[in-house]
Amino acid sequence: MEYDLEIEKVIKKIKSEKINKVCIQLPDGLKTRAKEIKEKIEKETEAKTFIWLGTCFGACDMPEQLNKIGIELLIQWGHSEF
Repeated sequence: MEYDLEIEKVIKKIKSEKINKVCIQLPDGLKTRAKEIKEKIEKETEAKTFIWLGTCFGACDMPEQLNKIGIELLIQWGHSEF
């Protein structure tokens, strides 16, 4: 199955808000695309991109530690439209 991850929307937001540190959070089924997503974001923006390898059971499963390392934007992807 192919998913439209709308990465161009992410890139537009990062650029418009001048975000420097981004974290992407993916469910297990999409983690195989993490490197591809990270590389595209970093190629098209100046943001350093981190991949959250912990759990992702939905929109309420947010890593709380990210503010300690200066993450300015958390982007979650899932299998269903939210």
